[in-house]
Parts: sequence; C-alpha cells; structure tokens
Amino acid sequence: MKNIVISLFDYTGNMVRPFAEAGYECHCVDIQHGLMSHPLTFTGDGEIRFVKADVLSWLPANPEKVAMLFAFPPCTDVAVSGARWMKDKGLGSLINALQLFKRAVDIASLLGCPYMIENPVSTVSTYWRKPDHIFHPHQYAGLEPADNYTKKTCLWAGNGFIMPESCPDHSLGKPDDRIHKAPPGPDRANFRSATPMGFARAVFQANQHFDILTGVTK
Repeated sequence: MKNIVISLFDYTGNMVRPFAEAGYECHCVDIQHGLMSHPLTFTGDGEIRFVKADVLSWLPANPEKVAMLFAFPPCTDVAVSGARWMKDKGLGSLINALQLFKRAVDIASLLGCPYMIENPVSTVSTYWRKPDHIFHPHQYAGLEPADNYTKKTCLWAGNGFIMPESCPDHSLGKPDDRIHKAPPGPDRANFRSATPMGFARAVFQANQHFDILTGVTK
C-alpha cells in the first residue's frame, strides 16, 4: 500500500497538508526542523512528520510505500533574480545549490513515483533542462483567496504528476507583489519559499486519479 507522501526541503508543511487531511502519512524533511516547534498532526486522519535531516544523506525508510514526492531545494544561489551577486558568492555556492537540486532529482528517480521539484526562474534551466510548468500563486486563488499574489515559479515534474488547471478569483482584483517587497530579516527566506495553499490544494485535487491509499488507478 502506497500511503506515504514526502516533501523535501519543506519547512512549513503547506504542500502536504491536503494529503495529511485526507489521511495520508506525510514526511517533511528539512535541516531546519528542531529549531522551532511544529505540530505533529493536522485535521484529519493523516499525520505530518517534520524530520530534521540533511537531504544529502537522508533516504526514506520505506521507499516502496512512497506514492508522491515534492521537493523545494534552496534557490538563493541559483535564482536568476540574484544573478548580479553570483560572482560575489563564488563557485562553491552555485555547486552546493545545484547539488541539492540534483539530490531531489536522484531521489525522484530512486522512488519512481510521481514527483514535482520547485524552483523560481533559475540557472537550472541552463545546467539541466527547462521546467515542465510555470505558474503564479494567484492562478489558484480560487481555492485560497489569500494567495492573490505574483511569484513566477517553475516546476520540474514527471512519473505521472498532473499539473492542475488554474482557478483564479478575478473578484480579488490585481495580484500584489508581496514576495518582492518582503522586508529583510531571519524569516524572509521561509516566507518567500512557503508553498501557496491554493496551489497545494489544486495539486492534491488534480492527482486524485491515483488512489494513494490503495495503489489503484481510478
């Protein structure tokens, strides 16, 4: 029975929350866990386990039970938006960032389940391949009005992952640019990288063609 959903480099747990609420066992792996307290469960029969670990050395204990994989490798040192600072950061920063992205790709290949790897517009397109999908959070504000903002986000996906159709709420008006205007501070990176809940719900709904709890295609 494939009843486990994994999300790598995931601090908030937003991406897997709809899966947990539906009864799936979810694992969010991030080296930051343990620095602040997190709830262990969400509404529903499922559970979100926040695993403090270095993704470079971590592997799931039961790979045969993993039904879906998400990954959000750190983008600071590969994002095109920060290109003017890349030379100052040095070659090591770029290598480390690409290594984390590659680790997500390698784990997806190992598991063989539907997967989605997220990054902003980045140099990954140059070093590997162009993204399969691009979206902005406001495209899914119909499922979460609080997500009426812009943030060009790229997705590399495969193994049967289905990109959800957009469902904006035009009554909310023009999307804002809160990500670009986020003030400096220790929480800035986590705020900017948090998965919009509207998109998370849309992904869950779009991928219901596969019954994770039974492993049977509907």
